[in-house]
Amino acid sequence: MMHKGAASASRPPKPVEDGRKRPCGGEGTPAGVVPFGTALMLALTLLAASLVFKAPAAIAQVAIEPPVQVPGFWDPRRRPERPDLARVVGIRFLTEIDYPPFNFAGPDGNPQGFNVDLARMLCEELKLACTIQMRRFETLISSLNENRGDAVIASIAVTQDARAKADFTDPYYRTPGRFVARRDSPIQDPLPEKLEGKKVAVVAGTAHEAYLKELFTEVEVRPYPSAEVARLALRQGDVDLLFGDGVSLAFWLNGTDSANCCAFRGGPYLDSRYFGEGVGIAVKKGNDTIRLALNWSLFRVWELGRFSDLWLRYFPVSPF
Repeated sequence: MMHKGAASASRPPKPVEDGRKRPCGGEGTPAGVVPFGTALMLALTLLAASLVFKAPAAIAQVAIEPPVQVPGFWDPRRRPERPDLARVVGIRFLTEIDYPPFNFAGPDGNPQGFNVDLARMLCEELKLACTIQMRRFETLISSLNENRGDAVIASIAVTQDARAKADFTDPYYRTPGRFVARRDSPIQDPLPEKLEGKKVAVVAGTAHEAYLKELFTEVEVRPYPSAEVARLALRQGDVDLLFGDGVSLAFWLNGTDSANCCAFRGGPYLDSRYFGEGVGIAVKKGNDTIRLALNWSLFRVWELGRFSDLWLRYFPVSPF
């Protein structure tokens, strides 16, 4: 962001010859003529008054867009202790090759993305040297257990099956369910009792479809074969709402594919029975030293505001 340079120091005003302040209109203002200074003050007063009466509509339009919500998964009253890292010389992170914007290869072939930047922040807080290596997603946990890395940071959802193969840090983000509507839709608060007979698009076979069928029994669930087809149905007006993964929807809304057609409605749905416990960093089972060190550094980057800065850089439209 460009910053204005410091303004050059202005010279002191030239003193009046007779040592007295002159009237705003100058000496010898003809009778019946409003002095220039008085006219200027009157014009400014009328302008301010007109803004007072005309501004509310503009202000209301600006206020429609809610501020970006930065999620916080850490309790400030439960500060973790920094573990002894005397025997730790560095951390070898593993991540996925192609899952933008979380992790992907940049133009120079080096790892980039939200997870990659977060891993670097954690290493800075721990004051440890770290490496980040990209692998195919399906090989990450096996590579970890074969001691080819110390930690996997690749948006892995913490589930019962995942816990059987690795240990995890505290979650650093979650993937909530969210409703999306066209911007001209009158639906503002999509509660179950307000959506009777409404058509809601969802990706077939997902937890989001199961959630709708269990808790939104009065809606007409419209399953589609993919997220792209479901989003197209919303854009074309074939459905009233779309319910899906808040993270991917946030990127869609902020990107060009949505053509600024739509916006989130209502709040996030975080039922862990359907949407999981969140996303954590995987470590080899029993490696409490690295796990606790990462928990401490996650808390630190959140406490220092660095996590919020990183989140806002990647999520200008928040999934929360």
